[in-house]
Amino acid sequence: MSDILIVDDERDIRELISEILRDEGFATRLAANSDECMAEINASEPALMVLDIWLKDSAMDGIDILKTVKRDNPDIPIIIISGHGNIEIAVAAIKQGAYDFIEKPFNIDQLTVVIARAMETSRLRRENSTLKRRDLTTHDMIGNSAAFRVLKANLEKVTKSNARVMLTGEPGSGKEVAARYIHAHSQRAGGPFVSVASAAIEPDRMEEVLFGRETSGRGIEKGLLEQAHGGFIYFDEVADMPTGTQSKILRVLTEQQFTRAGGTDKVRVDLRVISSTTRDLPTEIAAGRFRQELYDRLNVVPIAVPGLAERREDIPVLARHFIEQFNKTQGLPLRSLSDEAEAVMQTMDWPGNIRQLRNVIERMLILGDATHAIEPADLPGREVAPPDEGRITLTGGLATLPLREARELFEREYLLTQINRFGGNISRTASFVGMERSALHRKLKSLGVVTTTKSGARSAHLDDEEDE
Repeated sequence: MSDILIVDDERDIRELISEILRDEGFATRLAANSDECMAEINASEPALMVLDIWLKDSAMDGIDILKTVKRDNPDIPIIIISGHGNIEIAVAAIKQGAYDFIEKPFNIDQLTVVIARAMETSRLRRENSTLKRRDLTTHDMIGNSAAFRVLKANLEKVTKSNARVMLTGEPGSGKEVAARYIHAHSQRAGGPFVSVASAAIEPDRMEEVLFGRETSGRGIEKGLLEQAHGGFIYFDEVADMPTGTQSKILRVLTEQQFTRAGGTDKVRVDLRVISSTTRDLPTEIAAGRFRQELYDRLNVVPIAVPGLAERREDIPVLARHFIEQFNKTQGLPLRSLSDEAEAVMQTMDWPGNIRQLRNVIERMLILGDATHAIEPADLPGREVAPPDEGRITLTGGLATLPLREARELFEREYLLTQINRFGGNISRTASFVGMERSALHRKLKSLGVVTTTKSGARSAHLDDEEDE
């Protein structure tokens, strides 16, 4: 979208205008009639059109072309020129969406000034439209853990390329945030980011939503693929896409063009594709629910997004980030987190990952006492009276064991929890629990606790779990 399309049935006129504009630094394309004009637009949307009203041997005149282009491509500014100018024609052209009207023979300076002004107006309109439609969803990447650093390094590697990326991970782990991070730091950052919630769209409407439709009554209705032109399209949970639609998406990825439902014209798109899934797609492929060819096209660069279980070190910093975010966006109280609450949150299970953590923070800010720090009792499932000073409550199972076995079970679970809380860092764990590092290693060995690395993060587990 960087050139000017000149449509005039007189060869000398269109070539003259082309030479003038090329001298001014613009690229140009030429068309002698409506068929050539529409073919050029379908091939690639121009930045601007210079259009003659009267076109000999043409299926449509200038006003008809103006109406069609403004219906299908409303962002293209169009300057009308005519050798039979009058007030009625000028008014009709402006009413149909023309940027300006210039009468032949035209003044070269006047033409270049009007074109420059139209191009600038179009640029400002596109920028304004982009700002209005920009999703407020954050693309901030928050964390310090080893797993997070590996993830961020992988995302930064793909920001400058145009490769398709497949994000995998548990529900709520932040796959869309990762996709938006790629968009925000890419060369397409000024373009749209369109998210397709594959699971939320009815299967029988999927193609209409993606490709758009053409009807005599409502004209052109752009689909999500067309809306993403020049930017990114993000297929969230791509495994939920109907198999019939999968084959058509595969064709779009191959040809970069498609036909709207009910239409005949080819629509060309320039977009980058990111997809995500929580499922094992090779298993889906084996079951006949996902196309191998589409998987191969989408899975050019696979990136795993770790869940909170692999980045427990990040839980306090994420929690504080959400507290500040809710304070700015909703006016919720800016409560602090006690050290005890942070420690408990790091030991909790988060099956919903970052999304669940965010929801829990919002709930505590809404329902909690705004004048006090967040304490363990504020956390879900922790609404119990604090134990007596210096005492803890034994579970039924622990209370039935002999002292030696109970102590070993407690030590094993306590040290597993602390190691995972500190992201597998033995030195930090030893410092917190008050042991020498060598002594802690010996204790872990005696208890059958080992550490392994996954997604760049170390985690602790029992030695016999490794073979499961």
